[in-house]
Amino acid sequence: MEPTQDDDTLWNVRFSGKADKQVNKLPVEIRERVYALKLDLKFNGPEQPGWRNYGPIVGGKDVHHCHMNSGRPRYVVVWKVIDREIRIIEIRYAGQREL
Repeated sequence: MEPTQDDDTLWNVRFSGKADKQVNKLPVEIRERVYALKLDLKFNGPEQPGWRNYGPIVGGKDVHHCHMNSGRPRYVVVWKVIDREIRIIEIRYAGQREL
């Protein structure tokens, strides 16, 4: 018999290789916020309405983003749900908002 997922199952959240390098170049305060977001994703899943300017990426399949600050330069994080059934999220971008 296959194990079933319940609502208490944590999400597996990982950085893409590119995002892992990007996050290490961020200012310390922004980097700490990215790690806080990663924990929120792990415990609460990909929908994060409590984060600044959270929203889905238009045209992206299950791709989301939010802002890490309100000043300039503006930093954003973009993540994609890789698999909802086994709960995998990949953070794909962490850096300055591109115009």
